[in-house]
Amino acid sequence: MASLKELKDRIKSVKSTQKITKAKQMVAAAKLRKAQAAAEAARPYAERLAGVMGSLASKVSGDSAPLLLRGTGSNQRHLLVVVNTDKGLCGGLNANIVKEAKKQARKLIAEGKDVTFYLVGKKGRAPIKRDYASKIEHHYDTSDMRNPDFEEAEKIADDLVARFEKGEFDIAHLVYPVFKSALAQDPTTVQLLPVPAPEDTPASDAAVEYEPDEEEILEDLLPRYIKTQLFGALLEREASEQGASMTAMDNATRNAGELIDKLTIQYNRSRQAAITTELIEIIAGAEAL
Repeated sequence: MASLKELKDRIKSVKSTQKITKAKQMVAAAKLRKAQAAAEAARPYAERLAGVMGSLASKVSGDSAPLLLRGTGSNQRHLLVVVNTDKGLCGGLNANIVKEAKKQARKLIAEGKDVTFYLVGKKGRAPIKRDYASKIEHHYDTSDMRNPDFEEAEKIADDLVARFEKGEFDIAHLVYPVFKSALAQDPTTVQLLPVPAPEDTPASDAAVEYEPDEEEILEDLLPRYIKTQLFGALLEREASEQGASMTAMDNATRNAGELIDKLTIQYNRSRQAAITTELIEIIAGAEAL
């Protein structure tokens, strides 16, 4: 059985930990509101841009379509762009993202495809490296980014487009968390390159003439769409990270409180037993005299 001093020191240590987790919970809660608002505000823009792009894409086909839309003509080499966080203490968020990425990798490999990884964020590197060390193509560090920045999304998009145009891969998939609530962040996988034309674009009988033509507009619109997708993924990651962190720190604070209660009871019982033992010894000594 632990001594009274050991129990007292442990209670003190757990209380210090509880103060830290409580502070981190409050910080995450404060950041969550802003991050959630940014993620939700970006969704309508991305959806509208996809609709405009789909309307234009439906008017071009074959060799006249830009490379980012028509693709390389092959689907053998697949690149998984995995968006993880740079910091920990956010529950199972990163583990779930990595699990989704590995599931997609196993599925593609089972189909006989070549799979490589493009990692964004630090926390996904180690678990993916354990199983797919030779398949990590590149990793992009966002640890210096204070808040999700469109410039960072542009850098990632430009790098991916350049690699695609060089023929390093045929299809790129984006794996990232979608913020639902502080309790739910669902990892999802979408095709990033070549840009898939939306299937639910409503047909229009209106006669529309574009100036410049559709191909030239798409040449400018497609890279912008890719940047928007990546920026949206970074915003969703930020909101998911803060929500998961707030929930994890709240659970840790509660668990610390329960542990403090149990240790306090154990300490009081041990203290009472020690006092009782001393009294018995004193009484026994007095009777012996």
